[in-house]
Amino acid sequence: MATVHPETPAEPPSDTPVSTSSPSSTSPTHSPHRLSLPFDRRLLLASFASFSCGTFLGYLNTSRMAALRFRAENAHRLPSTQPGWYLYHKSKSYYKFQQGIPAALRSGAYLSLWTGIFFVIEESMDVFRGTWRAGRTFSEMEGVSELEVNRMDKEIECSRDYLSSTIAGMVTGGLWSATNKFPMVTAARTIRIGLLAGLGYGVTQDALTWARGKTGGIVNDAESWIYRGAKNRQKKEEQEQPQQEE
Repeated sequence: MATVHPETPAEPPSDTPVSTSSPSSTSPTHSPHRLSLPFDRRLLLASFASFSCGTFLGYLNTSRMAALRFRAENAHRLPSTQPGWYLYHKSKSYYKFQQGIPAALRSGAYLSLWTGIFFVIEESMDVFRGTWRAGRTFSEMEGVSELEVNRMDKEIECSRDYLSSTIAGMVTGGLWSATNKFPMVTAARTIRIGLLAGLGYGVTQDALTWARGKTGGIVNDAESWIYRGAKNRQKKEEQEQPQQEE
């Protein structure tokens, strides 16, 4: 005689919401880049900012000199009537725009170019120092395929500090001096200024890294004293509450 097994009753649907958040959503994300920005974004942002500043400053300087030049060239024939003064100032404004806009674009492009050179050297120094600490030598400069990828990434991440920025500033100052053919005294002063500027920029980056609670590029906003507050604690409690109810 066959045994009949009783059917197991289906469980009623629960009103408790099921948490769909994964454990990795609350874990700190990893960002091995400077200022938590990849090199291409950082280079694009710096180039755009330097181009804007160079264009603005170049236009101010060139337009001011153009206005003085226009006034000096027409000092012997100043107008004596109100329509004449109107045409005088209108012509001066046109001359300022004509001389200022091309010079402003040249200044912006020039400053953007040298800013890009600085950032490329800085990133190159980060990679070179990191691969060197990972085991790369002068006899094996052809590539990095012989190195361990995890160790190489870790060493490059640890090499992103003020030292690379200082070297980049010094090298950029040397290239600027060589391009403009400065004498030895002026070149030494320019290199020293570049070194101090790179050091200040690098220390500022390290200070921001420390202030945000990073260590070697690890973004952990929950442990950072800048991001602590009632909103973050409330958000964390709301994420943990469904898990405790289960």
